[in-house]
Amino acid sequence: MWPLDRSRETNRWRYRESIASCSHIRTIEIFDPPAEIAGCEECLALGMQWVHLRMCQSCGHIGCCDNSEGKHATAHNAETGHPIIRSVEPGEDWSWCYEDELMFRLTR
Repeated sequence: MWPLDRSRETNRWRYRESIASCSHIRTIEIFDPPAEIAGCEECLALGMQWVHLRMCQSCGHIGCCDNSEGKHATAHNAETGHPIIRSVEPGEDWSWCYEDELMFRLTR
């Protein structure tokens, strides 16, 4: 459940902030995942398997979730400081801010 506090326009996207809002939401550079995703970039290079895929909303890096052995999305956050990822799994539209430990949805 994501209680609504207010809506704001950012480019062509609107985001809904929860009462405890993400302080990094305005850093989002990439909203849409690529049309085709081969998989986790590091897992593909290392011959590893992944469970779910996440996309960095600062640079577009595709990494695997924390249920995957490599945990490459979280490793990317630790290496770069890029704070927000989104799920690129079919039917999922949530984003996660590592620093604020907050889940939210972006809507058109």
